[in-house]
Amino acid sequence: MAADTMASAKPAVMPIQVSEGYWLGVARRLARDPVAMIALAVIVALVLMAIFAPYLTPADPFKGSMLRRLKPIGFPGYPLGADELGRDMLSRLIYGARLSLFMGVTPVLMAFVLGSGLGIFAGYVGGAINTAIMRTIDVFYAFPSVLLAVALSGALGAGITNALVSLTVVFIPPIARVAESVTTQVRNRDYVEAARATGAGGLTIVRVHVLGNVLSPIFVYATSLISVSMILASGLSFLGLGVKPPEAEWGLMLNTLRTAIYVNPAVAALPGAMIFITSISFNLLSDALRSAMDVRG
Repeated sequence: MAADTMASAKPAVMPIQVSEGYWLGVARRLARDPVAMIALAVIVALVLMAIFAPYLTPADPFKGSMLRRLKPIGFPGYPLGADELGRDMLSRLIYGARLSLFMGVTPVLMAFVLGSGLGIFAGYVGGAINTAIMRTIDVFYAFPSVLLAVALSGALGAGITNALVSLTVVFIPPIARVAESVTTQVRNRDYVEAARATGAGGLTIVRVHVLGNVLSPIFVYATSLISVSMILASGLSFLGLGVKPPEAEWGLMLNTLRTAIYVNPAVAALPGAMIFITSISFNLLSDALRSAMDVRG
């Protein structure tokens, strides 16, 4: 399903000439959307939780006790229970936000930079160069995103760095496609033709007239990929291709707790609940941002 979403990627909004008043209008429309504000509050809370994890955790997230393994939620001293090694679940969930958010945001950020550059170059130059770049990118759409991420991580080897590289490669094609599409629209606008007529160079036109009008829709689309990135990163860790034990990461925690699903299902489901809450918050915020930037609405 993630692959279908990325394969059918379209520009989030039509490229327009932006101004300070436009961004103030976007901010006002976002502020009037209660769903967007709730999603933003959840994301900010998760980020702050990750940053201040050492000060928020009630116990050492790596210290276990076989006497307290799989204790239920509400057990004295363990508000959210204990995992299969007797480690405090609340502390591990808080620390898990660090790696989970990092693994979700970083690949999309790197893909945004690389994919945007590639797509803008292809869209502005056009012709045979555009065809060569975009047909090469289309090759990646022959593989579902999940399969491609697993294959790349398996080939490179387990680990955080290789997982980041794999996810970045997965997200470059859809972002490049959106960048190429909006750049192709902008390059034929009157203000770009007028800049060419005055003798402005290609780099100047791209920097002054193109970037400001294409980065916004590309960025909005990229934010919608963060939730997909978090799910894929968690999946890689679940399969043993991402974060390695004893690190706290929600996907890895799901893997280690899978055998306890029939013994203590509430505790075993907590990492999955965190992944769901975070992913849906990024999705809702991305949708609200897209609507706020669509001035036609």
